Amino acid sequence: MLQEKTKLFSEEYKKTIKDALNVLDKKNLALIVQGVSFPSKKDENTGFGTYNSDGAKELFNFAKGVFSAIQLGPNGKTKLSDSSPYTGTVFSKNPLFINLKELTTDKWDKILSTKTLEKIVEMNPNKDTNKAAYVYANESIDLASNEFYKNFKKHASKNLKKEFEEFKKENAFWLDKDALYEALTLENNSDYWPQWQNETDKALFGNIDKKVAEKRIKAISKKYEDTIEKYKLEQFIVQKQSDETLEYTKKLGLKLIADRQVAFSDRDNWAYQSLFLDGWCLGCPPDYFSEDGQAWGFSVVDPEKLFNKDGSLGPAGELLKKLYTKMFKENPGGVRIDHTVGLIDPWVYKKGCLPKVEEGAGRLYSSPNHPELKKYSIAKEENINKTPIDGKFVTPDDEKWINNLSDEQVSLYGRMIEKIVIASALDAGLDKNSIIAEDLGTLTYPVVQVMKKYELQGMKLVQFVVPTEENHPYRCKNIVPNSWTMVGTHDNEPIRMWASKLVNTEEANPYIKNLIEDLCSEFGNKDEIWHRMYTDEKFFGFMKLVECFASKSQNVQIFFTDFFGINEVYNTPGTSGDPNWTLRLNNDFVKEYSDKLKTQEALNLPLVMIYAMKARGWDFYKNHQELLERLEQLVNEN
Repeated sequence: MLQEKTKLFSEEYKKTIKDALNVLDKKNLALIVQGVSFPSKKDENTGFGTYNSDGAKELFNFAKGVFSAIQLGPNGKTKLSDSSPYTGTVFSKNPLFINLKELTTDKWDKILSTKTLEKIVEMNPNKDTNKAAYVYANESIDLASNEFYKNFKKHASKNLKKEFEEFKKENAFWLDKDALYEALTLENNSDYWPQWQNETDKALFGNIDKKVAEKRIKAISKKYEDTIEKYKLEQFIVQKQSDETLEYTKKLGLKLIADRQVAFSDRDNWAYQSLFLDGWCLGCPPDYFSEDGQAWGFSVVDPEKLFNKDGSLGPAGELLKKLYTKMFKENPGGVRIDHTVGLIDPWVYKKGCLPKVEEGAGRLYSSPNHPELKKYSIAKEENINKTPIDGKFVTPDDEKWINNLSDEQVSLYGRMIEKIVIASALDAGLDKNSIIAEDLGTLTYPVVQVMKKYELQGMKLVQFVVPTEENHPYRCKNIVPNSWTMVGTHDNEPIRMWASKLVNTEEANPYIKNLIEDLCSEFGNKDEIWHRMYTDEKFFGFMKLVECFASKSQNVQIFFTDFFGINEVYNTPGTSGDPNWTLRLNNDFVKEYSDKLKTQEALNLPLVMIYAMKARGWDFYKNHQELLERLEQLVNEN
């Protein structure tokens, strides 16, 4: 099908790109597509993308042989009032990722009628756009699940029902609590538990008499039996379909990479409230971008519940171990850890306050002189940097606050990484190279030392380079091999949009200077290239993408907007609601990609490879003349 539409990604195309990636020493090329953004075929577009759809299979088939992996977003269940996947549940999957069309087939004993599916598809208000309809999709899944739950009970096969029962038993440790929460949202008329009127319901898994809790759980379970079972059935269906998607991508030679968000959902906070540090939240200290810091409001895991005194895992550690093991087993491509700093040297602040030192904030493990946090501190007084920098002493919110640690202290800072994350990867048959440590932004000394000790693969975002700093780690010539490099993530503007704000301004010059020095040192037409970058946003953005491939980084990621030439923002940090988290690929994404190649909007991989290879120098260029000719032929054909 793809071959009929375009010559793109023919076997010769794939082999040539693969050869180019090999000579550039690229081990992985991953396409970032979060779940909602997957395309849908016209007869399955229910208003929300899913990696389990037939449209997703078309994307997987398109990507195979060129990309080695697909980086997904967090797949947890989100609230109706918040579509961000980064505040979803850590165990339950989002039922919006159910492939409803498949439920109308014999494979699922037709537990959903074709009529209902057709109605949902037809009424989708965004069916002719590249945007999700989040509220509509939630309403539709409720409508569909009421029907397929009743039909599943009535006439699903014995084998399906047996699988369902096994699923419930195997996942009871998280599934029972998550499903009970669903019932309690009805009982209390709110899906936000702090607003519940019933104090017993709030504290069922907190500080409450066990007999009282057990009695209440039993009563709610009886009253809302169907609600609880329907929730569990949704989880069974989406998990079974996800397992089949995993097998499908394996056969194509594609790995799936998961995304572990730093946050816990409201549902998780309620279910595991005894494991969190009371009165404290996770955030970021004041910096250049935010003078008051970032008050995320996320829960902080209680250090005393993470590890026992003998170093073994405590109840919180055991829970996280189960979570990471599940994620690695379900995603053999690995796991991207959002805000790795939060696992090593988290910044915490008092609930209701700003995340500022003067209001009691500090680093959980690096505050030896904090009246409340010092009992958790790994760093001691002697580890504090007491040497003035530029005539000023550093403060607790400075990245240089701690400037020396013993090997034993570094190991303590790295306990979560070693005993939970790496250990989980090993349990799933993987290794530490399956961990992508999102370490963007300010890194403290403890974080840097832990990253070094365990040789974790960090991330290099070339869009965030400080061009006036010669040794900045995000500049092409400074990017290290053991890393993942990209132009932007889900929180950044597409690279062409970024470039459009710089072209024809003096602000562009330091960026262009670096690109000329790092990528064009042996080019004879530097002035022409400079002028083109200065005036042409497409070419300027293109050269930033070349930077990723020309660098020594062994792994490259590309967000789908930059690859397909979609000049729209996926998410703007600090804002909520539409249009965030709604951007999707159209169902005819192959044709659109082909069309945008002609207008230089989409990423031309063969051309990127040519520039990246030339950036390696004249000798490198001469040694790969045959490959360069093959790449040039692909550029001419497409």
